[in-house]
Amino acid sequence: MSHMTLEYSGNLRHGGGFSDLCAKLAQYMTALEVDGSPVFPPGGVRVRAIPCEEYCIADGTLSDAGFVHAVLKIGAGRSDAAKQATCTGLFDIMKMHFAHAYANRGLALSLELNEFSESGTLKHNNLHARFGKT
Repeated sequence: MSHMTLEYSGNLRHGGGFSDLCAKLAQYMTALEVDGSPVFPPGGVRVRAIPCEEYCIADGTLSDAGFVHAVLKIGAGRSDAAKQATCTGLFDIMKMHFAHAYANRGLALSLELNEFSESGTLKHNNLHARFGKT
């Protein structure tokens, strides 16, 4: 399982290209290999973007300021190298995607990784079989 949620300030909704960004992030995760092995099975990858219409950034005086905070939740068991490659690659994609906005307005980008025990989740998913992997 690898679910990524992008929370972003509502002032980025128009022109933020979030559908494109979600696709780029998902493609990175499904293609990522470390030491010759895939890190995430395609059937477990989800990326979603959720606008926050009510927010305040800093003291509220920068009217053009925005944020994108990414939370990636993954099941336990991946190597430190796999986690590092995942976070670095995803954050690089976010920085490239928002490079123009970063150069022209106040913008805060962040990413956090949450790893959880598989014993704490329930899943019912036929996507792995549809991708030809178990």
